Amino acid sequence: MANKKSNTSTPNRKPVSAKKSNSKKKKHKRPVLRFIAQAAAVLFLLGCLFFILVFLGVLGPVPSKAQLQQINNPLASEVYSADGKILGRYYVENRSYASFDEISPNVIQALIATEDSRFYEHRGIDEVALARVFVKSILMHQSSSGGGSTISQQIAKNLFPRVNYGPLSMPINKLRESIIAYRLERIYSKEEVLALYLNTVSFAENIFGIEVAAERFFSKPPSELDVHEAAVLVGMLKANNYYNPRTHPERALGRRNVVIDQMVKAEYLSDEKAALYKEKPLGVKYRLISYNQGPAPYFLEKLRPELMDWCEDNYNENGEPYNLYTDGLKITTTIDYNLQYYAQQSVKEYMKDLQKVFDNHWKSRDLFKENPAVLKSAIQNKNTSGSDYSEELKKYNTKINTTLFTWDGLKEANISRLDSLKHYLKLLNAGFIAIDPQQAELKAWVGGIDYRFFKYDHVTSPRQTGSTFKPFVYLAALEEDIEADTYFINQLKVYKEYNDWTPRNSHDAYGGYYSMKGALSRSLNTVSVEVLLEAGIDETIEIAEDLGISADLPDYPSLALGVASISLKEIVEAYAGIVNDGKPVKTHYLTEIADKNGKVLETFEYELAQDPVVSSENCRAVINMMEAVVDEGTGKGIRTIYNIPGDFAGKTGTTQNNSDGWFIGITPHLVTGCWVGADDPRVHFRSTTYGQGAYMALPIVGKFFHKTYNDRKFAQLKNSSFAEPNEELLAMLSEPDYREVLDIEKRDFNLASIFGKKETETELKKGEKRTVPESKEKGQIWKKIKSIFKKK
Repeated sequence: MANKKSNTSTPNRKPVSAKKSNSKKKKHKRPVLRFIAQAAAVLFLLGCLFFILVFLGVLGPVPSKAQLQQINNPLASEVYSADGKILGRYYVENRSYASFDEISPNVIQALIATEDSRFYEHRGIDEVALARVFVKSILMHQSSSGGGSTISQQIAKNLFPRVNYGPLSMPINKLRESIIAYRLERIYSKEEVLALYLNTVSFAENIFGIEVAAERFFSKPPSELDVHEAAVLVGMLKANNYYNPRTHPERALGRRNVVIDQMVKAEYLSDEKAALYKEKPLGVKYRLISYNQGPAPYFLEKLRPELMDWCEDNYNENGEPYNLYTDGLKITTTIDYNLQYYAQQSVKEYMKDLQKVFDNHWKSRDLFKENPAVLKSAIQNKNTSGSDYSEELKKYNTKINTTLFTWDGLKEANISRLDSLKHYLKLLNAGFIAIDPQQAELKAWVGGIDYRFFKYDHVTSPRQTGSTFKPFVYLAALEEDIEADTYFINQLKVYKEYNDWTPRNSHDAYGGYYSMKGALSRSLNTVSVEVLLEAGIDETIEIAEDLGISADLPDYPSLALGVASISLKEIVEAYAGIVNDGKPVKTHYLTEIADKNGKVLETFEYELAQDPVVSSENCRAVINMMEAVVDEGTGKGIRTIYNIPGDFAGKTGTTQNNSDGWFIGITPHLVTGCWVGADDPRVHFRSTTYGQGAYMALPIVGKFFHKTYNDRKFAQLKNSSFAEPNEELLAMLSEPDYREVLDIEKRDFNLASIFGKKETETELKKGEKRTVPESKEKGQIWKKIKSIFKKK
């Protein structure tokens, strides 16, 4: 019985012991659970407090919905050619805006697949990723909690930069960005959010937005980006400089293929198509367009002051003056993109070759020892301290680290300031301009060889014109009724009334008689002076001024040789007036200004001159003379070297000591001009072989027209024709250019005696004025003489 009791009592005691044990465990667990619950509550309250503080902007400003509705990034103002292509930008940040419809679907798909695969499923916040960030930031005190930001959150980060809050920087900034992202997606549609992101994100090389990136790396608008191109640009977003396709092509290629794989994973691409795109090369077509670089930087600088004035006088929707650098204005001009490109290309191609010739020309001689005044004046012009030249010169022996412009690319150098100065003084420069003479529209403008290093614009800078002034002399003669078939003796002559001045021909050859056409085509100085004196210096000056030349023109016979300093722009405009049948041409170039949304703010209209200031027949006669310059005279390289077909006229120009080389090239609907020389006129070729306009400037015009005429777009330009003079005038111009002796009617009669003169010009006393009969009388008497001796 005892055993039986014991057996029955033992199992009854075990449950009691277990209950006590469980009870004790529960008692121990309760404080832990209470602690956890309390800790959770505290954390929750702290989280709520943290959220409230961030939400209210206590821990940093959080933009309101109203502010987000008025997001206003600095947008670059863009300058467009007449055919709608970008010429350049004015900006604080190099950023342009592209709407969703202007962005290729390939870009959108690559972006979503790579940056935010659940983009269409959330409302700006990926809760899982956000929770991970909070845990790692707060509990684990990690400085970086990894990725997880949605596209909307990245917009918030781009628009409202992060602030340093010490250890709490990451959680505060992440929460702040989440709040902004949520608000953004309540204001904007998904498409607008994507466009906003792609317009605010930073790419490599200090550019912002997909439009500038597409243009920079692929020379196309974002709407035309193919899959592999879109993948390159989206791939850059991970680390834009590290994956720059220009500087790191291998990295960019690898990253591009990762993006393509992500597009397959997101089911935007099939495996087969992805494989094809991954086999393609990067295909970068780099085109840099900024304020300093691009198709037309000198023109942009010319335009800038006028746009600044316009902005001051015009107000945006907020009642504030427009800002050229931040308001994203769209400015349309008359520039033709292709012509501008051909002009810039022609200048660069030829100037690179010409500089080599110049350097070899001076290789065995020291230009600065032969002309020390060049260095002295350059140093003195830069001297602001007031110290004397010798003291200032010592400073130039200091070595500096600098970047030099060379035609073989930019060169990093450690050289003295003096050697740097010499380097730039020896560089030749150029200016080029093209104008539509009938519409007075600017079509191309190249102010120098590289705007980054040479800000001085050689289209607007005055230089001695040389023989390019002569057509105005011959036009004045025709206007004063000197007939086109008049012959002038080619002789070395001393003008005693002008301080024994003796003009010489460049080839130093004399003899025989030349018609005006023959003399102009050969650019004879002796005859040109005689023509000027016959026409009248004052009359010639008046005609030049009527055609738009505002420069100071000397009242002296050397005017015929081009001693006056005139800008390339003015002299080309004056030539354009001749092509325009004597109606002056004042170039315009601004046609329209629109706001960032394309709304036209102002359209510019210009009045063209309706009344000629000189006879249209005489203008046509001078053009006929200048055609001979190209066909058989000093400008024949246009035909023989550059094979330019069709109607073409022109005039070369070379100044004293070969300091300036000029060529004006004329077609019926396009007038061009080019100047070449060094910034300091004392830096020049020693020989006219290289220093003449036909060698220095004509080739640039020749290259320009060769490129232009090979472009189908300009077929009509190539096939256009000059208007011919009337039959009588044309017959006069068809007379032989040269006669060894004059016919009897022009040999046996002394015109001076008919006009009542007692002295020839060589017999005039010093200081006396040359007598020039009234123009109508001259014309009538000359016609009578010709009719008397006219051969039957």
